[in-house]
Amino acid sequence: MPTEGWDFSWFEGRATEARPSWGYARAMAERLAGATAALDVQTGGGEVLDFALEAAGPHRAPLVVATEGWQPNVAEATRLLRPRGVPVVASADDAPLPFADGAFDLVVSRHPVEPHWDELARVLAPGGTYFAQHVGPASVFELIEYFLGPLPEASHRHRHPDRERADAEAAGLEVVEVRAERLRMEFFDVGAVVHFLRKVVWMVPGFTVDAYRDRLRDLHERIEDEGPFVAHSTRHLFDVRKPRATP
Repeated sequence: MPTEGWDFSWFEGRATEARPSWGYARAMAERLAGATAALDVQTGGGEVLDFALEAAGPHRAPLVVATEGWQPNVAEATRLLRPRGVPVVASADDAPLPFADGAFDLVVSRHPVEPHWDELARVLAPGGTYFAQHVGPASVFELIEYFLGPLPEASHRHRHPDRERADAEAAGLEVVEVRAERLRMEFFDVGAVVHFLRKVVWMVPGFTVDAYRDRLRDLHERIEDEGPFVAHSTRHLFDVRKPRATP
């Protein structure tokens, strides 16, 4: 079972997750159709950008570049995006973006590890847009705390959209819109849980079947007796603009 990239088709019939109402990939395609130079930050395996480029068709931005920090994903994204003429730049998630000031009129990102607002503001051209879907606070905490126990209260506030709005504005950006949703997830068997935690490795750091064998056995019995394990993901949509220079 491959763990690189963000293709979750393996989970069909074994786990479900409701999707945000705004339909990020299609909305990204609409933005790409109106851009001149676009950057996809932390593209993962390139699947979302590939879908958006296909949907945008011939109207896509003439220049599209992607970055990714995890080496297995760099290779996967390169394989997928090279035929579309999109270079994938290997760049650590916490490193400065390797591009000139004002290089892009559109920056997109789906589930960045952490938005670096100063860097986003720097690479955006005046009047340019950052359009992204972020993971919200306490996402899938029901599953995380099942394995790790209760987390500190501060962990529940991390990634809060109000905090991210304030950070974006502190970087000189104008927040046009923020939308947030809490979405139901269901795991129908313990194998789906194992694959999910191996794929999304930061959920339960150091997760292995051997290390959590007892908890996994208990979870298997719980699912058998009570039905699917239910958790909730949180997502928010950011539409942010860099103000145009004033005379």
